[in-house]
Amino acid sequence: MELGRALSARGLWLCTAESCTGGLISSALTDVSGSSEWFRGAVVAYANEVKESLLQVPRETLEGHGAVSEPVVLAMAAGVCVTLGASCSVAVSGIAGPTGGSPDKPVGTVWLAWCVDGIVDAELKSFGGSRAEVKAQTVRAAVKGLLERLGG
Repeated sequence: MELGRALSARGLWLCTAESCTGGLISSALTDVSGSSEWFRGAVVAYANEVKESLLQVPRETLEGHGAVSEPVVLAMAAGVCVTLGASCSVAVSGIAGPTGGSPDKPVGTVWLAWCVDGIVDAELKSFGGSRAEVKAQTVRAAVKGLLERLGG
C-alpha cells in the first residue's frame, strides 16, 4: 500500500481517532499486510466523554462547538498522537445519518483532521448517500488526505 510505504520511508507511526466511522479507517489500514510496521493503534471515541478522557479534547470545546466541528477534530488528531505515542494521525467526526442532522450540520457533514509531525490541519466534507456510503467516503477521504500530507 502506498500509504504504508510513505509512512515507513519517513519513519512515522500512524494512529487514528474515529467517531462517525466507528473504527473503519483503522480496519482498512490493518487489512494491509505489514501494517504493524507503521500502524500504532486507534481510539474509537463515539461518546464525548471518551473524546475528553482519551483524546484530551477540552469539554469547553465540545460544549461550545459540538462534536462535529473543526476545533474538536483538530484536538482529536493532536490528542490521539499523544495518547498512542505516534507522530502521524487522522481524526474524523461527522453525521453519518440517516438521523442526527440539523440545518447547520446536515447528514453527511464530516470533519477530518490530520497531524503529521506536529502540524495539524482539517477539512470539512459533505458526503451523500446512505450511512454506509458516508462512512466509506470518509475512509477514502481520510487515507487520501494522509497521502497528500505525506507527499504521496
